[in-house]
Amino acid sequence: MNIAMFGHKRVPSREGGVEVVVTELANELEDRGHHVTCYNRAGRKPSGLNNNTSTLHLYPGVTTKEVWTINVRGLAAMTSSLSAALCSALGKYDVVHIHAEGPAAMCWIPKLLGKRVVVTIHGLDWKRAKWGGFASKYIKWGEKQAAKHADEIIVLSKNVQDYFKTTYNRDTVYIPNGVGKPVIRPAHRIEGIWGLEKDSYVLFVGRIVPEKGIKYLVEAWNEILTDKRLVIVGDSSDTDDYVKEVKSLAGDNVLFAGFQDGPVLEELFSNAYIYVLPSDVEGMSLSLLEAMSYGNCCLVSDIPECAEITQDNAVVFRASDEVDLNSKLQILLTNPEEVDRLKKATSEYIYKRFNWDDVVEKTLEIYGR
Repeated sequence: MNIAMFGHKRVPSREGGVEVVVTELANELEDRGHHVTCYNRAGRKPSGLNNNTSTLHLYPGVTTKEVWTINVRGLAAMTSSLSAALCSALGKYDVVHIHAEGPAAMCWIPKLLGKRVVVTIHGLDWKRAKWGGFASKYIKWGEKQAAKHADEIIVLSKNVQDYFKTTYNRDTVYIPNGVGKPVIRPAHRIEGIWGLEKDSYVLFVGRIVPEKGIKYLVEAWNEILTDKRLVIVGDSSDTDDYVKEVKSLAGDNVLFAGFQDGPVLEELFSNAYIYVLPSDVEGMSLSLLEAMSYGNCCLVSDIPECAEITQDNAVVFRASDEVDLNSKLQILLTNPEEVDRLKKATSEYIYKRFNWDDVVEKTLEIYGR
């Protein structure tokens, strides 16, 4: 098949979960003999693309094309999606696969020209705190266009599947993300850069945005007496003021490591004491999947999207509850036996439930219906 994909910012990159999924999916499809064209935003390169240590690469057969983009917050996604929708509608594609709710606002364009349109809902993006007013309404409108025009809708969680059925009486297909085998690395680079040794830190990896709960993670951490450090790996996503606010709250034992990729990120995942994800809103967290694949003990909020991934293989606290988060952190920091127990069970469990082979086979079934 000849497949077009858009909705991501740019691949290959790790700027967000959508970009990782598009990169992995395109590679796996190409490996199976299909041809994939990924329509990237033009203009400013997103986080990490100048990092030469990136572990994400596209197979030689995958085509990338830049589309016209107005690189202004609130307009970049809309204009690039419009451009990509026109290109994919006019191109010789069997399937147009659109990622995320905002870009799905343009799904009617390739549909109008007879293309088979598949939309993946990576999360209910209109709920995210960084979007307000018109942007939130536009994303919600994109969700409605997907429900109305898409031939098939893929969701990453049972919670979102129930939402589409209740809200639009629309059937969807549940295909969670996959995760690959990790590269386990000793703490060489991170010790040299930040003085981090194995089990000397608690790790968060993700975009620094309000819905990730980083503010109350920092506030909860400030109340803990420990010689371990809290390491926050990630960058702003149109949220510079929020990043400044969070950093202003942090004590001396909080390290903001910025965007990381390649061997440095692999070392950070490999040597963490625990991984924490305090999100209020998620689609399906790839960083949580990756953390579990490295055999990390994970502490996560009790939102359905996290619970669905971890099941009984993580410690859970009440979302948005700083006191409960502080309590669970204290328990894990003083109970290394429980941390070790969860570490041993995690990686084996995660590979049985989430792997790219299953994702690709199910996606191809959707393409061919």
